[in-house]
Amino acid sequence: MPETEKLAIDAIKVLAMDAVQAANSGHPGTPMALAPLGYVLWTRHLCHNPKNPVWPDRDRFVLSAGHASMLLYALLHLSGYELSRDDIRRFRQWGSSTPGHPEHGHTPGVETTTGPLGQGVANSVGMALAERWLADRYNRPGHEIVDHRTFAVCSDGDLMEGVSHEAAEFAGHQRLGKLIWIFDDNRITIEGATSLATSTDQARRFEGYGWQTLLVEDGSDTEEIDAALAAAKADGERPSLIALRTTIADGSPNMAGLASTHGAPLGVEEVAAAKRHIGYPSLEPFHVPSEALAHWREAMDGASGKHTEWNERLGKYAEERPELAASFRATLAGGLPEGWDEELPDLGDVTAATRGHSGKVLQAVAGAVPWLVGGSADLGGSNKTDIAGGGDLMAENPGGRVVHFGVREHAMGAIMNGMALHGGVRPFGGTFLVFSDYMRPAIRLAALMGLPVAYVFSHDSIGLGEDGPTHQPVEHLAALRAVPGLLDLRPADGPEVAEAWRAALRYGSKGGPAFLSLTRQSVPAIERREEPAEEEPHCAGSIGLRSAAAATGLHRGGYVLREAPGGGAVDAVVVASGSEVALALAAQERLAGDGIRVRVVSLPSWRLFAQQSSEYRAQVIPAEAAKVSVEAGSTMGWERWIGSDGVAVGIDRFGASAPHEELYERLGITVAEVEAAVRKAVERRRRNAHGAPEPVGA
Repeated sequence: MPETEKLAIDAIKVLAMDAVQAANSGHPGTPMALAPLGYVLWTRHLCHNPKNPVWPDRDRFVLSAGHASMLLYALLHLSGYELSRDDIRRFRQWGSSTPGHPEHGHTPGVETTTGPLGQGVANSVGMALAERWLADRYNRPGHEIVDHRTFAVCSDGDLMEGVSHEAAEFAGHQRLGKLIWIFDDNRITIEGATSLATSTDQARRFEGYGWQTLLVEDGSDTEEIDAALAAAKADGERPSLIALRTTIADGSPNMAGLASTHGAPLGVEEVAAAKRHIGYPSLEPFHVPSEALAHWREAMDGASGKHTEWNERLGKYAEERPELAASFRATLAGGLPEGWDEELPDLGDVTAATRGHSGKVLQAVAGAVPWLVGGSADLGGSNKTDIAGGGDLMAENPGGRVVHFGVREHAMGAIMNGMALHGGVRPFGGTFLVFSDYMRPAIRLAALMGLPVAYVFSHDSIGLGEDGPTHQPVEHLAALRAVPGLLDLRPADGPEVAEAWRAALRYGSKGGPAFLSLTRQSVPAIERREEPAEEEPHCAGSIGLRSAAAATGLHRGGYVLREAPGGGAVDAVVVASGSEVALALAAQERLAGDGIRVRVVSLPSWRLFAQQSSEYRAQVIPAEAAKVSVEAGSTMGWERWIGSDGVAVGIDRFGASAPHEELYERLGITVAEVEAAVRKAVERRRRNAHGAPEPVGA
């Protein structure tokens, strides 16, 4: 190996050792072991431009083994990305650009947030899927404007996580030939040798998935690494797994190969000993020889040239295919076309399940937003997520718009994240609400990264009936509402469903995931009036007992759906979401006959309602009124809106197998139960009349 190349590789090892030592925490062993791979991949194979980290046709690099973040930070710094030596000195410190695990949107050049093992490799599948979809849609003979690869570095831990199995099987079935995973086969985990926990032959496993598998016996041999990467790139029909045999903490004279180097500093003395052992020219922390840095930057000159060449090709493409070029730019921009929601169906007088309403709205949205791509985890007919005429997205039909994710909810969520991260598509995916549990890690990361993904969760309560408690979500709405940045949408009828889709896609354009919680059972159509006037922000006093407010109130999270008759102060406010709004409306009518004045509030989105002013929230749910919540799920959290003296009608146990009508009756989600709760809340409020009322959302 030429001396300059060795010095360039050793600089990665030194930066990793020094940064972890300075922070007194981190993972030095893997970055040291993968330094040769990082050098070969980034200087000889990866098509990227440090001066423009978001160049559309760049290769994607995913460090799925996110604990080895110092490998990525060293590569970014040495390559010339906007990441300084001072940033590396502040590794793992408050406000630094070098957090403990890579964070998308925080550090230039980081393609996705990784650390929870398995997520990154699954993201990479979504990136490769999006690349192929765009290539099929926009490439023309002589105009290959979408032509790049996705590389992912994964660990034993990544491949142990179940999501990697789901994603790898999907990738093999889809024949994603531009996807390359490099497996750091160091045979070490935190607890010791991998033999403590696994004896899987990964090569045979991936061959069974339809992947090309390659072996690099010596992970420090740059020429062997180079040949394996070239072979992986040459096979355009199958994704490739390169098993790279490495020694953790390679370069450390006394600790190489030890599990202890996975997640702890080497120690000041061992760092110095390692620098002497590899023949590094300086013991000074964070020292990078000028000749090593110059070598790295020289290697990047070719990357800049490829970007320039691509810009020229894009210009010629625009000259010869102006309409396609305009569409390509709009697609990459990731927004919504002008007037995209003008043809949404009018569902105001339709009695149906909200999943059915959603399916009709989706057809209109898909017709107006051609880059909306998605599907279901083998539940398309139940979730109503198929796109009529969209075509199945398969290896033989790469431009299809309906993705069959299979019974792989976790991979679906992570693949959707990868599609959104890649850009050029707006992904959506569906399953039953109860199975959101399987994809929760991916949902959490979508929220952390602010990704424009939409989840269609149907069968959202005991209303699904005979399938029983295994399929009946109880705690799921509460759990999902706890995720920061995730927009919750539980519409009550057809018009609210249409507004929910509007809200979800608009929220995504601003940067954030959203979910629709939809019923299996039919819900009645709500008689609504026209759009409220601007001066009536909560519609109080303006709606008769038989009419309800326009569904556009959904965009404020909660709104007065139907006011108590007669005007003046209300005795109680019943706050409900989704299918239980109909129960609240029925109870309102019954209680009116007894002179109890009840306002019904539809609260389809806690997040949007919380974002409104305290004045608006107090107008909708006045502090002085008795309060009742109604939702066929856990009552946890409802005290935020109804106060400690409010009454929550819900389900704090698991369901049962029975027709949904009987379940609602036996579990107390009935009009009679809402009536009784209102009477109880009113009486409790009267008893506490001398106390100070609680503000809503306090």
